[in-house]
Order: sequence, then C-alpha cells, then structure tokens
Amino acid sequence: MDLFHYSGGVLLAEGVDVERIAAQAGTPAYIYSKGTFEDHLAKIQAAYRELDPMICFSVKACGNLHVLKVMAERGSGFDIVSGGELYRVLQVGGDPAKIVYAGVGKTDDEIIEAIRAGIGYFNIESEQELENLIRLAERHAAGDETMLKAALRVNPDVDYRSHAYLETGKRETKFGVDIERAVSVFDKYGGGSTVRLCAIHVHLGTGGKTIDPFVDAVKKILPLVDRLREKGHTVEALDLGGGYGADYETETVPSAEQYAAGLVPLLRGKGLRLILEPGKSICANAAILLTRVLYTKQGGSKKFVIVDAGMNDLIRPSLYGAFHFIWPARVDARFVPTARNKDLHMGGGEVVDIVGPICEGADFLAKDRCIPPVQRGDLMAVFGAGAYGFTMSSNYNARGRATEILVEGDSFRVIRRRETYEDMVALER
Repeated sequence: MDLFHYSGGVLLAEGVDVERIAAQAGTPAYIYSKGTFEDHLAKIQAAYRELDPMICFSVKACGNLHVLKVMAERGSGFDIVSGGELYRVLQVGGDPAKIVYAGVGKTDDEIIEAIRAGIGYFNIESEQELENLIRLAERHAAGDETMLKAALRVNPDVDYRSHAYLETGKRETKFGVDIERAVSVFDKYGGGSTVRLCAIHVHLGTGGKTIDPFVDAVKKILPLVDRLREKGHTVEALDLGGGYGADYETETVPSAEQYAAGLVPLLRGKGLRLILEPGKSICANAAILLTRVLYTKQGGSKKFVIVDAGMNDLIRPSLYGAFHFIWPARVDARFVPTARNKDLHMGGGEVVDIVGPICEGADFLAKDRCIPPVQRGDLMAVFGAGAYGFTMSSNYNARGRATEILVEGDSFRVIRRRETYEDMVALER
C-alpha cells in the first residue's frame, strides 16, 4: 500500500495536500508516510511468520530518528553498517539483541561500541575481521556476558542481474568470503571461546526484480549448512540480507508474499532462524521528494525543466541511472496518472529533461520523460524517494540538505529541519 495518491487532480500524502506542506516547509522536501512504512513492514512480518523471522530494517536506506522509532515500535530490528547507525538505533530505544552489524571496514572503536551495546550478530566479512573481533572481545567483553555471536558472510556467486554497483553476492566483490572458503573459516574459528561463529549471512545486492537469485542462493547455502553441521559446527541462523525489490515502476517486482512463497518452503524444517534485512522494500515508496519548478528552457531540440532539487538531494538517477516516476503535484483530470512506469505517455504531454541547479552535467532527475506541461512555480513530486534519498544527500555546491516531513493521517510535522548556511559552516568555526 502506497499512501500517496491523487484526489481531484491534487496529490495527497495520506490525507494532506502536499501543497500545504510546501507552503509551510518549503522545497525541496522529503515527505514520508508513516502509514506506508507500517504497512510494508507488517506485510513482510506476516509473509514469513511461519519461520519466526527477525526482521531488521536497513538503517542505511532511511535513517531519520523518527522513522527508526516507528520501525522499533512496530517490532523491527535493525541492520547497521557503522557506529553512527548503531548510535541512531540506540537513541530511539531499538533492541540491541535485534541488531545485526555488517560492513567490510568496521573500525576498532565501532566494534567496541557494538560489543558494549550487546548487539545480536556481527556479520563477518573476512578472516582478518573475525580475528580482530576475537581480539577485541577478549579485551572488552565482560567475563560474565553471553558469548558474542557472529555470522560469516558468504558469497554464493549468484548473478543478481542488477546494476554493477549494486551486485554484492558474486565472487569478485569486496564483501564476504567465497563459498568454497566458508568451511575452512568455520574449522579455524568455529570453536572460539569469546566469539561464537554460528550463522551464515548472504547479501546479493539490491535493485533486483525477481525472486530467482534468492532461491538460487538458498539452494547453494543449504548444502553448506549441512556440511558444516556434519563437521560438528553450530549453524543456528541464516541471514538472507536485503535487496528485495521496491516498486519504482508499477507492478514490476514481487510482493513480500511472493518472495516468501519461494523461500519459506526451502527453509521449512531446517532448524534455522531466518534473519532478513529489508530496506527499500519498506521505505522506497514511503516517501516522495517534493520540488518546485524554477525555470523551463529550450536547448536545441530538447526542453529542460529546471527544479530546485538536485543530485545533492537525490543522487540515484545520476549514480545508478535509477528511474523515479516524476509528476506534477496538481494536474487536471486527463493527466491523473494510473501507473508509474517509464513508458507512460499521455496525449498533450511533452518530453523533457528534468534537471537540478547543481553545476554538473550529471545533475538530472529524469531524461526524455513525458510529463504534463509545467511552468515556473509548479510543484513536482519525485516518487519512490524514501530509500537512499536523504541518506545519500550532501552539501555539494554548499547547498543545505532538504527538510524531512512525516505525515500521519491528516497531520504532518517536521522531523528534520532544513539546513541553514550557518549549519553548514558551524563545524569549521
């Protein structure tokens, strides 16, 4: 369920006219729907309920404290990749036992912070990292504490069929260890007294559109689990990571129920606690980026719509060639969209490049996109902006980062104020 919709040609975020938000909070603005977050999480929890999963929302996808608090209140754990993300989760009362910590370059300080917090699992990316975790655990874990748990990240060498930057489960990647080396790692470190290597972690990437890579990965991992158990090693959990599709285009990815239908039968009766790390499948369509048209111009045969949101606000189109549906916030009846697809063309529309104010040729939100005619001052919504939108934003060109707004029913509130010039220079004074 996506709670952004048009009523009488006016775009509403749940029950709030987005023009009302722009009038109070300005643009660019990230507008989040609390109800959409809750609905998407609930569907994942329900789809896998048979396996009693630990669902760990990926903080890197959308890390605002107010969003994380909503997730925690609805029973979510958290997938983190830095000490800063750990700090954020703890600030909102997240359960440390439901935190999994991934990342290839954890510093000693970050590891010590996580040890002291009592997190659920460290996802181990290399033998050297595991050796360092053991060393630090011996020094910093209290003697009467439960032994630290670790999951070995294994690359099943599955083709995820996504963007090259977004595929992380192949052999030639900086993440994890080759599946062929997993047994030797368990043989060497599986009997530790301070760190208990007792789980397998797999993360294939992000941006995929079918369940096949996940099914293929599980089919490769289960024989590994059997072999490890035959050798006397404990494997209590399987963390299948994230990367579950989000509907940037209408009905182009499987639902939570469809993913579960392919995965649950494979894992039924295997004695494995299932851990999932969904990010964009929960939050991508829980937000729009609201922006205002500054100018329109003609450049040769191409028409440009210049808006006040740029690649510093939303870098995904420039970095990944990612598609985001973009549409005016107010349209007449013939332009009310019924789908959000790349090939959406409507009579009377015009083909334009939608670009931002950044001094870079790579600063665009969409190219050769057919939209209803717009003019200076019109509001436009960039849909599917909740995942890796604000979290990847920057101050490039000395631009303050956008405000963040949370909508609940007929009300909304600012959950991060817009950065000022003084905010941007404060740490340099």
